[in-house]
Amino acid sequence: MKRFLIIVAMLATVNAYAQLNMTEEGRKLMLADYAITNLYVDSVDESSIVEAGIRAMIEKLDPHSSYMTPAEVKEMSENLDGNFDGIGIQFTMLRDTAYVLQTISGGPSEKCGIAAGDKIVFINDTLVAGKGMNASDIKNKLRGKRGTTVNLLVKRGGEQSLLPFKITRDQIPLYSVDAAYMVDKRIGYVKISRFAATTFEEFIEEVVRMIRFKRMKSLIIDLQGNGGGYMSAATHIANMLLDKGELIVYTEGRKSPRSEERAADRGLFRDGKLVILVDENSASASEILAGAVQDWDRGVIVGRRTFGKGLVQRPIQMPDGSMIKLTTARYYTPTGRSIQRPYDKGNKAYGMDLIERYNHGEMVSADSIRLDDSLKYYTFKNKRTVYGGGGIMPDCFIPLDTTRYSDFHRDIIAKGVLPRVATDYVEANRKTLTDTYKKEETFIEEFDVDNMLIDALCKAAEKENIAVAEEQLHRSLPLIKLQLKAMIGREIFDSSTFFKITNSANDALQRAIEIISNDEEYNSLLGVKQGK
Repeated sequence: MKRFLIIVAMLATVNAYAQLNMTEEGRKLMLADYAITNLYVDSVDESSIVEAGIRAMIEKLDPHSSYMTPAEVKEMSENLDGNFDGIGIQFTMLRDTAYVLQTISGGPSEKCGIAAGDKIVFINDTLVAGKGMNASDIKNKLRGKRGTTVNLLVKRGGEQSLLPFKITRDQIPLYSVDAAYMVDKRIGYVKISRFAATTFEEFIEEVVRMIRFKRMKSLIIDLQGNGGGYMSAATHIANMLLDKGELIVYTEGRKSPRSEERAADRGLFRDGKLVILVDENSASASEILAGAVQDWDRGVIVGRRTFGKGLVQRPIQMPDGSMIKLTTARYYTPTGRSIQRPYDKGNKAYGMDLIERYNHGEMVSADSIRLDDSLKYYTFKNKRTVYGGGGIMPDCFIPLDTTRYSDFHRDIIAKGVLPRVATDYVEANRKTLTDTYKKEETFIEEFDVDNMLIDALCKAAEKENIAVAEEQLHRSLPLIKLQLKAMIGREIFDSSTFFKITNSANDALQRAIEIISNDEEYNSLLGVKQGK
């Protein structure tokens, strides 16, 4: 009798869904869920079954539609909203202990006296040092609602006892402009790591500062490794670089009519020379900005072909806080090029595309890039040939330099040996370093990674079962020394110091400086006719 009633209820449910104008396939899915929940022999976790069903459906779509759990949604929002509630420190895990790398300027920890080099031993009476906790465990204990307090006991070098701190949590900014400085007397450089809610404000503040106080005339925007983020952040920056009314990007899909973004005003930096650096990991919003600049012949694109992610995801919020990011349209550059690379061979082949590019030789030779003449377009002003079919093709190709890399270098990066050795060195020598190098410029010019530090690196590598092959060490030694110096500099000063040091080996940046410094080459790359 009970089963009969359940079946009657199921039929009633199906009829109810039919009234909602659902497709037959939709009613079928609902009935399957209802049957499993009510008739299956054992009790079931309906939430996990529904989640698995959603994931399976989305896998049949494109590579970028996705399902996110509530925790994943929260983390994504923090990364892109540009802030979170916490105490304002950057830390790393050093032998099971949270080691403070930096305090956020103006944040709660800085105001309370937390300093770089402090080791967090207790959080709210809970021993966290030497307990095998990972960075996520520590982060979750430090974060909390704005206005609440957290009590820390920290170990500081030179102090016999633990130091107590009571810190009131506050809103902490997450910066997306990693570095902004003058690479020479006339050329400014801005490194953008992602396009977040605060990116445009950070960017314009730095550009205005360099124009006003440093007399900047030309600009290099570094989007290498920038996987994207908010489209609006990219279009706001494009608005600074283009003339009023010029098309920045448009979107279009089966159920999404064409929607355009145009420059609203004549850009603040409309006339100076402009170079944008990209690589195979520059994606989405990065490609929107680079594509607009290229199509309007506004600046030179330097680097390697970009990732090719040009699908618009619409977030669909679920009642439990989870989210479906559903592709509803495609991005197109102003000339009509689709940014999205093909995915008709399936998600697995799509995920292997960068490896295929490398194996094919595209990363090291421009001649190996496959160009489809049927996807040929022309820029608006100078009628240069540009190509669609996935990603933005650079105007000036920079090959990936594989000569400086080795298995040894890869392993010490992958196992965290390099940053750990840098942190150990700063911890042991912080006072000497800060006394000797009071100015960043002095550190950059004078500090040298000596043989003792390299010996320490090799010993640390051996402890991680990494073989120290002399030939590989010799090949990667200049790069290892540069990265160690940059990591040490970052701990003493800030993230901008890191890029000022490593950028000496940034081939794309060095080439960009050459291009800007040579009027004839700059104009030639943009297709400017002589006499114009």
